[in-house]
Amino acid sequence: MWLEVILGGALLYIIWSFFTDDDVLDIGTSDFNAIFSVASRLEKLYGGKAFIGLRIPDPDADSDTASRISIDLVVLTKREAVVVSVKNMSGFVSVNSDGSWMCISDHRQKEEHYPDPVAEVERQASVLKAYLEQRGVSLPEGFLSHKVITSNPKFRTLNPESFRPEVMQYDQWIHLKPESKGMFSGWIAGAFHSAKKEMQDSTREQLQFALSTAPMWDRLELKGSKYVLGEFEEFKGKHEDLDELQYIKRSKVDRMVVQKTSMFGLAPTRLQVLYAFRDYRKDGASGSEWKEVTVRSSTEVLFQPQDAKKVRKFKLSTVTSLTLSA
Repeated sequence: MWLEVILGGALLYIIWSFFTDDDVLDIGTSDFNAIFSVASRLEKLYGGKAFIGLRIPDPDADSDTASRISIDLVVLTKREAVVVSVKNMSGFVSVNSDGSWMCISDHRQKEEHYPDPVAEVERQASVLKAYLEQRGVSLPEGFLSHKVITSNPKFRTLNPESFRPEVMQYDQWIHLKPESKGMFSGWIAGAFHSAKKEMQDSTREQLQFALSTAPMWDRLELKGSKYVLGEFEEFKGKHEDLDELQYIKRSKVDRMVVQKTSMFGLAPTRLQVLYAFRDYRKDGASGSEWKEVTVRSSTEVLFQPQDAKKVRKFKLSTVTSLTLSA
């Protein structure tokens, strides 16, 4: 009797351990998910393309430090390019006299202070513009703008009029609709140019190419449509599995997709890996090929999330795909 209970409990623990990974529970994916959710909705509303997780070199930084500015996303349409900062804050938020924000979160019940989000995204747009000019992309006057979107339904404020016009609060976000004259012209009337001419096709193609080949964070997609942005480090596991995965290098592979995961992680996992030849010359040849390998589900992906202090381990049984930046 007791032996059956013990064995049953052990089996349940194995199943639970497979479907719940410590790092998946510990890592805060909600902020990353908010960025992807905002990007998806903006693409549906206005068309165009959203570029997520850019890491643009800071022209004012010491060259020895190789400092880079992180940008949540850039939305490119026919009429404009918008640098968007997504704030996933929950609680009562107010604006201080210096433009910084104070948030009293629901779950922590304590004050949390944040630097001026508008000043931050304005700086990001300035850095991006300088980067594009270095790559030979000259933007029309007023084509590049910047916005802050608060996408969390638990974002609340007692003084909404204190926020600058570049900030879209949640009640504005949920009622956002397409505008024929400009991407966000309905809610920032007067703040930027409202009648923007469409960019010439050649210039827009040049801009899209520059954004698509700009430095970006690596992307880890987990089961349940959860995302993590950061840097891929390496794989950990059995020697024979690592031999199968040794060709997954930043210089060769663009994306790895987990095609199938075995039951309870006890049998091998089949991976489908996409090779993408990294030739970023505008007229350079490009191509790809799929290759399948079989490794154990217990094999781990070591990944350093953006702004995290330590490297995390994710079992392949919890991973959907891994996208590597050049």
